[in-house]
Amino acid sequence: MSSTLFLQSDIHDPYSTYKSMLEKHPVYWDETNKIWTIYSYEYCVEILKNKNAQIPVGNPKNEQKLNEYALKILDNLTRLSNGIQHEISKEIAMLMFSNMKSIDIREITSSLIKSDLVNYKIDWVNSVSKKLPIYVLLKSFGFEENDCEFISEKIESLVKIMLPQKTEEQVLFINRNSEKFYSLVEKHLSSLSFYNSLLIKISNQYNLSSKEIVPIVVSNFIGLCIQSYDAGRGILSNSLLQIIQHETFSNRTEIEKSVIETLRFDPPIHNTRRIATEDFYIGESLIKKGDSILIVLASANYDSEKFEDAMNFDIERINNNENLTFGIGGHMCLAKYFSIHLATEALWFLFQSNKSISLLENQIQYEPLINARLPKEIWISIQ
Repeated sequence: MSSTLFLQSDIHDPYSTYKSMLEKHPVYWDETNKIWTIYSYEYCVEILKNKNAQIPVGNPKNEQKLNEYALKILDNLTRLSNGIQHEISKEIAMLMFSNMKSIDIREITSSLIKSDLVNYKIDWVNSVSKKLPIYVLLKSFGFEENDCEFISEKIESLVKIMLPQKTEEQVLFINRNSEKFYSLVEKHLSSLSFYNSLLIKISNQYNLSSKEIVPIVVSNFIGLCIQSYDAGRGILSNSLLQIIQHETFSNRTEIEKSVIETLRFDPPIHNTRRIATEDFYIGESLIKKGDSILIVLASANYDSEKFEDAMNFDIERINNNENLTFGIGGHMCLAKYFSIHLATEALWFLFQSNKSISLLENQIQYEPLINARLPKEIWISIQ
């Protein structure tokens, strides 16, 4: 194997590749792309917890020519920060999550399905998966319907801000929408009851001014929107495929177990990146300062040293929730439990409310992404 980087749209079964690499090269130097690729569960955890393996700078010296508001968002995201900046951003994101209001996920799911259902058929990805997570998040913070519609429509272009490499067209869309996106979120958050107390708490804890804190708060709420859109979309889509195939929809508990096992067996996010800030060893391999590292989370989830009978979909496996799809340690995704709950409620509503749900496609096409396996469409029949 010469290259470890591939588009998910170009490969039918990445998991067989991961299995082969787990057995032969759990730590592999990809000469073509000049990157260390980590496949085993043990070594992935080591890298994720290693303070000398940090999030790489995605846009040095603003080579991508992002505008002021896009830069504010990118520079303050928890997912892309290290050290004290990461600590502050994570604390803010956690405080925001703690102030979410309970929303009827089933009602929003029902509304989305009814809006697009034609002749008992619907594209689950574009009608529900892309919309439900972001709508639930925004309504949990009291955003008005017109603001929900704007953010829902524009989030797909803003998600591209996370890409290490961006096309000129992607940068154009990001810059075109980032100012209104940022201003809309800032205005709404400042009207919420917990906002001032959050600013005071962070100011006292980290000795920062409100002027320094506000961009971090706004950017990390936008970060939650991005996570809701990409990871949330993937969980809803991939879980539906596995539940239909394995017929694990008899009750809510079975649905929840299926969602968790899907996160291991067919995760939306397949890999993440780090860069070595000092020399260190992984197994017998010396990772040198400045080396790039690809952590293949989806491969770690198939490691038979960690998961018994890992190639089979088994909702009763006792340690399925130890999958690495949302990471581990300081950079573990804060949307993990929100995403699992949302997918469980939406899918339980779908199967509980209808007599028959069937897949209308034999071959699912995936988005041309390296780090995420996201279906483009999933046409289903609802009876």
